[in-house]
Amino acid sequence: MYKRAQWHCLAAIVLLTMACKKDNNNVTKLNYEDGVSTVIYDLAGDTEASVADGVEGKERRPFKSFYFKLSTKLQSWDSSNTFKKSNNWDLAFTDIYNALVYVNNGSAEGPGKGGSGKGMIIAVDAAYSKVTTAPDDAAFETANLNFAGWDQYPQPYNTGWYFYSLNTHLAVPIKNRTFIIRTADGKYGKLELINVYQGNPPAVTDLFWPAPYFTFRYFVQQDGSHNLKTP
Repeated sequence: MYKRAQWHCLAAIVLLTMACKKDNNNVTKLNYEDGVSTVIYDLAGDTEASVADGVEGKERRPFKSFYFKLSTKLQSWDSSNTFKKSNNWDLAFTDIYNALVYVNNGSAEGPGKGGSGKGMIIAVDAAYSKVTTAPDDAAFETANLNFAGWDQYPQPYNTGWYFYSLNTHLAVPIKNRTFIIRTADGKYGKLELINVYQGNPPAVTDLFWPAPYFTFRYFVQQDGSHNLKTP
């Protein structure tokens, strides 16, 4: 579990500045489209929240979590216990700047606890297209992970999807890190969390770049097999 006091303290320096006046309508798409994967560009998180006072157009308050169903590409802001314990979502974007991403697991601490979700997650340091097979369930149980966020936080063994620099106070997505997932319904897939900044810029040096706007791609094998091959 994230130690929220530490996380919120660091985030006050961090992603606070990721969200002010810049308008960035052009999305960097690169070569994410492969014909079979689903690519989501600039999915807006809770862009009206802030970790500090005095940010124009924003309110200092906790970020509202949102939920995403991979098969339907539907985003939901329903925070009721009934919804969270259902299989109507696979990913929950939570916490500061919605950057702590949970899978729907009814047996682990997290948004889906107490529900029927079977979600699990494993990090692989390999390019998305090179990840071709999901491991067996024993590997998921051994990894025992149901979230991805800040890499190596709060513990060194927590494998995340971005680095956070204490020097630049910017989030840097980790290249060639792919997550193999088991969905709430028990199907296997792979997920690449590409960016949290609007427009998916190749690099960010501006602390005022708008966020959170998520770019990510995924593939779920619908036949129930472990085959995750994509072009």
